[in-house]
Amino acid sequence: MEKERKVLLAGAVVVAAGAVAVTAVVWPDGGGDGDGGVAARESSPSSSSPSPSRSYPLSTPPRTIPAVRDFTPAHGPGWKPDGGRVVVADAALADEGRLIARELDLSYAGEGKKAGPGDVELALGGASGAGAESYRMTVADGRVRIVGPRDAGVFYGTRTLKQEVHDGGTAPEGVVADEPAKPQRGFSLDIARKHFTAGWIEDRIRELGDLKFNQLGLHFSDDQSFSIESDSHPEIVSSEHLTKAQVRKILALADERHVTVVPEIDSPGHLGAVIRAHPDLQLRDVGGVATRGAIDISKPAAADIVDDLLKEYAGLFKGAYWHLGGDEYQALTRTSPEASFPQLARAAREKYGANARVQDLAQGWLNDRAATMKPFDRSLKAWNDGFFTGGVVEADRNLEVAYWTGKEIGARDPVSYLSAGRKMTNYNDEYLYYVLGQPNTFVYPTGERIYESWTPLVVRGTRPVPEKYDDQILGGSFAVWCDLAGSQTQEQVARGIRLPLRATVQKLWDPERPELTWTQFKELADRLDG
Repeated sequence: MEKERKVLLAGAVVVAAGAVAVTAVVWPDGGGDGDGGVAARESSPSSSSPSPSRSYPLSTPPRTIPAVRDFTPAHGPGWKPDGGRVVVADAALADEGRLIARELDLSYAGEGKKAGPGDVELALGGASGAGAESYRMTVADGRVRIVGPRDAGVFYGTRTLKQEVHDGGTAPEGVVADEPAKPQRGFSLDIARKHFTAGWIEDRIRELGDLKFNQLGLHFSDDQSFSIESDSHPEIVSSEHLTKAQVRKILALADERHVTVVPEIDSPGHLGAVIRAHPDLQLRDVGGVATRGAIDISKPAAADIVDDLLKEYAGLFKGAYWHLGGDEYQALTRTSPEASFPQLARAAREKYGANARVQDLAQGWLNDRAATMKPFDRSLKAWNDGFFTGGVVEADRNLEVAYWTGKEIGARDPVSYLSAGRKMTNYNDEYLYYVLGQPNTFVYPTGERIYESWTPLVVRGTRPVPEKYDDQILGGSFAVWCDLAGSQTQEQVARGIRLPLRATVQKLWDPERPELTWTQFKELADRLDG
């Protein structure tokens, strides 16, 4: 029989010769992470005729949330889970390997095994200088190989694979090279004003991990309640709370899913739950009228109790970040804080000199809490309205600005912080605040609005800051605040934030204009969640 040769565009050569068909596949450059070359297999001759030659169209990019940032297509059948194994080249990837094996109904073979057809291989490695959360996933020769410099990147590769094969889908032949644009991709949850069960929080962690978020903020102290068990001050803990055992379980799951939990004990405002147990610490004005939620920062006992709590919970929450709060101290909303609160004015002058004002005492309070946390080696955040200008005390230079609003008295544009060299995370309350009951002109944010018009540069209102500050904006966080806690059940909250969360992470992973329209993105989200 006369020989026939067909050359495919991406380098696959199919040869049919006589009664034996030999398929030789030359993978695109770099497609096998060093394991490329030519793979050949023989098929048994047919009793009646030669086996037909087979070719595959050029693969198309995977559809995932967030979208992968780079894909090199290839010709080939792709990969589906079908009784294969998960093997790991490094023991440090055992958790990631077991998880994806369980999710895709594959067997976990552990380390030291050679990957074969149908298998998924996880390994540490990659190009020099690659980002810690980057990964490279190659689908070729009937197998999947995911490589990253750190376990977080490999984990994100498994999340891409999980989405690709969801509901019978196929991981396309070719190479994904992917990494996030922003290192902080967060979801913040107010568990002080509304009780969320430990199980509900764990479900959100699984959701966050699958979407490649890497932070969960927990605001657990406010006027309404103090919502985590305390050993140092059990008297302040509300009847409905999380036990430390429950929190440890939450933290263990978060660690498995590469989500860092960022605790927040807000002070010197939002401490009503502490004040109920210690009414002597409540701030009162010159007429003796109590100021809601605010402690009297002229009293050493106020600092003592907050520092006790910071030290206690630093032993429970051991992640890299901590939120100190600092917002909405009601003493500073008065026309003349010095006249309204003479004890604060006097304490400010005694500590910081004759020209010091109440704002300096508040700024010094925040700096002192930062000093309390210094031995625990945390990266510290504080709300933007806890930073002041024009006084004699400047906020600690290492404090990261969590910018949420431009509505406070004396509101400062984000550029005023950025131009001074400060790092910032974006909590823009115009887009990213889901406030239960929609009080004070808040409306529930929509995924479409975030997807269409928000980026990490849009820090305040709808206008972006100049591009030159992009590197100083470390990321952002979508936040649930429970001002009117009974307005929604926790199940309604989960449904309400589903699409906004997906839109937010898309723009944190890649802030460029998305390829999909909102309608297409929503359809993809619905399919992946189905």
